[in-house]
Amino acid sequence: MAVQKEVEIKFGVASPAVLGRALRKAGFRQLTRRTHEMNTLYDLPGQRLRRRGELLRLRKYGKLWVLTHKAKGTVGRHKSRIELETPVADGVALDAILHALGYTSAFRYEKFRAEWSDGAGHVVVDETPIGNFAEIEGPPAWIDRTARLLQVRPNQYLTESYAELFFAWKRQTRSPAREMTFAAIG
Repeated sequence: MAVQKEVEIKFGVASPAVLGRALRKAGFRQLTRRTHEMNTLYDLPGQRLRRRGELLRLRKYGKLWVLTHKAKGTVGRHKSRIELETPVADGVALDAILHALGYTSAFRYEKFRAEWSDGAGHVVVDETPIGNFAEIEGPPAWIDRTARLLQVRPNQYLTESYAELFFAWKRQTRSPAREMTFAAIG
């Protein structure tokens, strides 16, 4: 099981292809090509995890499954929290186990993700049903240096989760969608 402190920011991306070229020019190498990702967030009755600021997520990335718990974090210029993660052999079975234990599927979101690294941190490029975003994850000073390299200003930093971004998008667009999937948003 991997335990780490996650420190990150997101920012909006006009063109994933243009960002990919900028990353390559800045010395990053692509770790994974554009890959489909489906995420399900789980919670207990009364949204106990959400009210504590925690997250339990089962992610299918290509053929790989990963279970993640994120503790309540802090938000300033960057978002920071403890993350516990472990690979899962059978995500369908784990979903059934979680439901049997009283968890419910609270929110689903999907995207296409490509991962990049320069050896010191990661940049992921996400194509979602509500727009394109990137995340810069690593030590705080490295995040700011990388953002400058990519011409991202601090006032463009986003610290919201994808669920928070989705619900803000819903309020703005008045969409009836209940989840951030390509099928629900069309």
